[in-house]
Amino acid sequence: MRNLYDQINHNAERWLLLVFYTMLVATMFIEVLRREIFSYSSIWGEEIVRYSFIYLAWIGAAAAVRERGHIRIDVIMHYVSPRLKALLYLFGDLVMVAVSIVALIYSYETVHVAAKYGSVTDGLRISRVWFLMAVPFGFALVLWRLAQSILRDIADLRAGRPVYEGDKLFD
Repeated sequence: MRNLYDQINHNAERWLLLVFYTMLVATMFIEVLRREIFSYSSIWGEEIVRYSFIYLAWIGAAAAVRERGHIRIDVIMHYVSPRLKALLYLFGDLVMVAVSIVALIYSYETVHVAAKYGSVTDGLRISRVWFLMAVPFGFALVLWRLAQSILRDIADLRAGRPVYEGDKLFD
């Protein structure tokens, strides 16, 4: 059971990103063929691509939090002590927790209104709730990854280890 949890914890975003990216690319490919060969396109294809992209963005945000891969200006981090560096990362994570909680609350209100009034998509004619849930789902994942990051940073700070900074894109 622990191994299953570790696999999900390590690869959840990767698998979800793979599913939505595959769905996006396959639908775009089909729609381009339909448009060029049959001179016909569907509204549902455009909706699938749009909503897949939205899910990709929010799940990708959670993956970036997990890997500390968000764009940041870290010049000051080269000149501070490891302890201050850990405290700055913790401060940044706590600010992001506050922003994520506010965004989660407001995005859930939008989902609630869509569910209350039975809003449906234009082409697929299914409940818009499934697609609006991308934002609260993404922020819930972000909060989960932020909690893990904060716990990891506190453990590193207490043990005197250097704080996890993520992989460098350019060196």
